Amino acid sequence: MRGAVVISADLNDIHVVQGADKLTLYQFNTGQARHYFCSVCGIYTFHSRRSVPSQYGVNVACISGLSPFDFSEVPVMEGRSHPKDRSDGRSMTAGWLNYRANADDEI
Repeated sequence: MRGAVVISADLNDIHVVQGADKLTLYQFNTGQARHYFCSVCGIYTFHSRRSVPSQYGVNVACISGLSPFDFSEVPVMEGRSHPKDRSDGRSMTAGWLNYRANADDEI
């Protein structure tokens, strides 16, 4: 329900350059994944992945120079069942979000 556009990155490829003192850790269910949020504004920033422990899931809105609107199509994961809890080990895509800029609007 967080509504973030998330990309994958190897653990060694992500470095918090400012605001690390403002990050708050949240863990639930198995406690394997570590979800980080800004303690000031509440935005989800990144998380270590239970499904792929060598990767982070990173909110693209938290990366300088990148925007969720840079992606024309984004998969929306089902979110109720975790790939490690499924017999086939697969993620389930619930649907797709599409972004189309208004041709009539000036930015």
